[in-house]
Amino acid sequence: MESETGAPATMEPAALFSGREPLVNRRIPTPAQFLNRELGLLAFNRRVLAQAADEAVPLLERLRFICIVSSNLDEFFEIRVAGLKEAIKLGLSEAGPDGRSAADVFAEVGREAHALVAEQYQLLNQTVLPALEREGIVFPRREQWDAGQKQWIRDYFFRELLPVLTPIGLDPAHPFPRVFNKSLNFAVELEGRDAFGRSSGAAIVQAPRALPRVIRLPQARANGAQHAFVFLSSILHAHVDELFAGMKVLGCYQFRVTRNSDLFVDEEEIKNLHTALQGELLHRHFGDAVRLEVADNCSPRMVEFLLQQFSLRDEDLYRVEGPVNLYRLRQVPDQVSRPDLKYSTFQPGLPPVLDTDDLFEVLKKQDVLLHHPYQSFLPVIDFIRTVADDPNVIAIKQSVYRTGTDSELMQILVEAARKGKEVTVVVELMARFDEEANLNWAAKLEEVGAHVVYGVVGHKTHAKMALIVRREEGPEGTVLRRYVHLATGNYHPATARLYTDFGLMTSNEEICADVAEVFKQLTGLGRAGKMKHVWQSPFTLHKRVIGAIRSEAAHAAEGKPARIIAKMNALLEPQIIEELYAASTAGVKIDLMVRGVCGLKPGIPGLSDNIQVRSVVGRFLEHSRVFYFANGGADDVYLASADWMDRNFFRRIELCFPVLDPALKRRVIREGLQPYLDDNVQAWVMNPEGGYERLRPRKGGRRRSAQEELLFTLGVPSSSTAA
Repeated sequence: MESETGAPATMEPAALFSGREPLVNRRIPTPAQFLNRELGLLAFNRRVLAQAADEAVPLLERLRFICIVSSNLDEFFEIRVAGLKEAIKLGLSEAGPDGRSAADVFAEVGREAHALVAEQYQLLNQTVLPALEREGIVFPRREQWDAGQKQWIRDYFFRELLPVLTPIGLDPAHPFPRVFNKSLNFAVELEGRDAFGRSSGAAIVQAPRALPRVIRLPQARANGAQHAFVFLSSILHAHVDELFAGMKVLGCYQFRVTRNSDLFVDEEEIKNLHTALQGELLHRHFGDAVRLEVADNCSPRMVEFLLQQFSLRDEDLYRVEGPVNLYRLRQVPDQVSRPDLKYSTFQPGLPPVLDTDDLFEVLKKQDVLLHHPYQSFLPVIDFIRTVADDPNVIAIKQSVYRTGTDSELMQILVEAARKGKEVTVVVELMARFDEEANLNWAAKLEEVGAHVVYGVVGHKTHAKMALIVRREEGPEGTVLRRYVHLATGNYHPATARLYTDFGLMTSNEEICADVAEVFKQLTGLGRAGKMKHVWQSPFTLHKRVIGAIRSEAAHAAEGKPARIIAKMNALLEPQIIEELYAASTAGVKIDLMVRGVCGLKPGIPGLSDNIQVRSVVGRFLEHSRVFYFANGGADDVYLASADWMDRNFFRRIELCFPVLDPALKRRVIREGLQPYLDDNVQAWVMNPEGGYERLRPRKGGRRRSAQEELLFTLGVPSSSTAA
């Protein structure tokens, strides 16, 4: 960093350490030194798609990765693109940190998204499907069906499809139907007149959402293949004329529309969040259209007609060669018993300290750290089940963000309330795409007398925390003792098998008191109290992170060792990025492991020379947030529910908590950070322009995969137990 005269600028260590703005001529980043969020999300999906192209990945898992990209893109259009289109419509001119307007971003996103979708279908059609066919897993096209297959498919159509299909002819009495968000539909071009003399020339057929999109053919009709599947769209195409007796079908084209799915609740007018959200959910399926996907053979006339119906333009159109919803192909790997074409199964391990029946006695002596999915999530469920059954447990308080529709853990809380425990559950109703499940659980909990609160309007409760209050015998008689579970991930057993996360169980009274303070804020009223260890948004997290970064810069300016290692899902908050740039110019070595979108550019001379950014994409979704600050040899380690984004710092209830036990601190570094710094198989390194290059082992060098190594060291290899 240089002063205005060109000489090196000096930094004030005391100011940096205290968290005050340092009294120096800091180099202020320009918009060109920030990366765009939307384009970063598309870049992440390119890295996911690269897994599908990687021949080292088992074949059926490659198909899964193609499906994951489709699911990610759906949400991208429903939320991010919808937001861009809304900003353009409202004429909002404010640019983001990267200096781009919404219109500029939308145009570039369109180019990138079209290219990505084209690559996705090309990979499916030219690589993955032919490879599956060589393994006896086939998807015969209509022109390939033999007589036996045609007869079976015809019978299936009349037995399973025809009774539930409702063709809608388009005429003045039958206007264009309301099309559900992301539903499968068919636009049919017709010629002739029907029984009433009508000749509109077009009809819409909506595929019921309950019908499977991929149908497995019986072995007798597989023509020697081990597994044969046919698409629902192919079956309907083959027999669509049965829906329009006496008329000629000129064309039948599948299409799908994606709609704005971001819920809007007016925080100033709202009186009951539960009621307002129920009403808003009804409208999610019919928000403004943002994308139209059509079969590549769709006629220009029909394309123009559909675009007109949904008020879309050419740039919103995506022509695809294959099913318009590739995500539905995720059913295939589950129906194919080919372990050799899937990731090897494993049994999650357990810390040796849990080889006991009395977890309370363990927690009185030491903290317990769990690293999912390499270690089992069952101890968390067992912990809640134990406290629900324990007559000495008086109260259970827990936050709920995502748990799933059939959550065992939530059912345990319901039973605990039935047994007379004081159960308090902070349910986040605005957890995107989990709103309905959370509403249902809230209702079940209220029915049995649990205290259900919905957090704070305008601030999502994203913290993952559970607090137990237990009556115990102490040296001086009966005392109330608290136990806490804190985590970087949700209380969701299914995602705990697929996402990497840390969970900490402790009876440390100071941390328990901090968590109790957070619950008091969420359920009651009053000012936020001071906390001893936990950093909380929206109150202290942002300034504490800035203070920790500046502290490292102060040490570096004094010539002392300084280091920051941070692992998260996203890095976008502008001031945090500016502080990281300033710390780099001060000489702090910074390693950032950002799975998804990162707004910071590493390796810029004089600005971010000391920063490296990497992204690890593999079998498991990297989800844990781990922050390390050298702090003059103290080696501070924090786990958090929060990424370094505006929303996490200022519009959510988040917790960042320290790992205080020295042995567990070393373990987090050993398992949660170092393997990812060493990874040369699934790691992608960002260049100063914001592009990513995948690392490869040097010739003759050691192959290092963080996820594989952690599976080997923490999990229990098994050929019969699923992950």
